[in-house]
Amino acid sequence: MTPRARFHLAAVTSSLVAALGAPALGRTASGGASPFAGQGSTPVAQPGGGEVSSSAGGMTITTRQSAFLAGDLQFTGSVPASYAGDTIEVERYGHETAWSWAPTATGTVASDGSFQTDWHVDHIGRFAFRAVLTRPGGAAASAGWPTVTVTVYRPSLATEYGPGFYGHRTACGVVLRRTTIGLANRRLPCGARVAVYYRGSTIVVPVIDRGPYANGADWDLTMATGRALGMTGTARIGAVSLPGRR
Repeated sequence: MTPRARFHLAAVTSSLVAALGAPALGRTASGGASPFAGQGSTPVAQPGGGEVSSSAGGMTITTRQSAFLAGDLQFTGSVPASYAGDTIEVERYGHETAWSWAPTATGTVASDGSFQTDWHVDHIGRFAFRAVLTRPGGAAASAGWPTVTVTVYRPSLATEYGPGFYGHRTACGVVLRRTTIGLANRRLPCGARVAVYYRGSTIVVPVIDRGPYANGADWDLTMATGRALGMTGTARIGAVSLPGRR
């Protein structure tokens, strides 16, 4: 590998680590720094139910931006038709793969250059996925494999809380207010970032409290967080803890 190629690879890897490990929290409405980003913030949910697509080196890969544990995630795309019959390999990269590219799914390039392959989701996390062409003897040359980012959630039960507790400090030391975004969990450390998905919307919020301890729920969202997602009362959500960058 040439020095220029090594530099390019290092830059791409650094960008992926930053994108996968340090997602933004809700947008701050006012106030100074806080040990829990999101305290005193207006929560901003983002669309999470659509597709993501990327093109590079004459190749394209498309998939959903959100997936769920034990479900199936389909990848489609295209390459030059001259690669018909060759193998396309989808690889993933993230904290759960020890920050290395791991084989995930394979398919065969059709006569028109299109491909389709599925991954039966067996791990949660935020991953980069890339499509790599392989031929006997090794990978085909490319100026850069197309890469997309997907968040894989664990289906969970969530409740909401807030009224009756406003003005009091949580187990993590946060003064709970009507505008406080965050959630409670029994095991994750205070301040841990959690991506939450509900009916096509997603938001990343910090752990600010302990619980829940009733209704068999896994998470307890503040009222402000639930309203940002369009959730009312107890609901099935997707959730996954997001590690910081390496």
